[in-house]
Amino acid sequence: MKSKTICLITLLKKEMKSLADPIQAKILQRFFKTGRGEYGEGDIFLGIKVPIQRKVAKKYNDMPLKDTIDLLKSKIHEHRLTALFILIDRYKRSNGKDRERVFDLYLKNTKYINNWDLIDLSAPHIIGDYLLDKKRDILYKLAKSKSLWEKRISILSTYTFIRNNEFRDTLKISKMLLKDRHDLIHKGVGWMLREAGKRNQEVEEMFLKKYYKKMPRTMLRYSIERFDENKRKYYMKKD
Repeated sequence: MKSKTICLITLLKKEMKSLADPIQAKILQRFFKTGRGEYGEGDIFLGIKVPIQRKVAKKYNDMPLKDTIDLLKSKIHEHRLTALFILIDRYKRSNGKDRERVFDLYLKNTKYINNWDLIDLSAPHIIGDYLLDKKRDILYKLAKSKSLWEKRISILSTYTFIRNNEFRDTLKISKMLLKDRHDLIHKGVGWMLREAGKRNQEVEEMFLKKYYKKMPRTMLRYSIERFDENKRKYYMKKD
């Protein structure tokens, strides 16, 4: 089994290396802010597009959990995202204790889920889905974290609740993150408020009328993108 596992990981990495696009990699390293002092500092890209990574993940979706986590710990961005796609597939094909195990492993390894795309493409499908019928205290703990990425996980996980017409946690966590200074949190909160508004604009506007003057400009702008021009001007005036 061990030799088979090593072979799977080796084959996956070899296949991804063959799919690398150096030109695309340079574009992605700029796009994901990998320079010194930026949020993605030091992240390494192969230049493989997401649909291709999904196909690779499907091909290797029987990789054991332990080794999938080892892949998640890679310094290469596409390795980490592919590992997350494998975890999502494992979660969807499982039930009960196995789903709980994937959920727990995700939370124990958040330091490797360290860019916004990694979070946005995985947190709703694992954290959000698992918590649909459970207590959600962990999301509030994550929202209070010093980690930018754990805070983004907390709000993006609520996307699954929104899709099920549950808005309470989105609004409560959005309130908690109002004073956060990072642009990626502003964008994440604004996006989730906008998604809530797509399903129930009254709920979103109840939140906005109470907090729009306190919201960072980017957060507010994202949240009102779908409003008509007059309503957008009203909220953006903020006085």
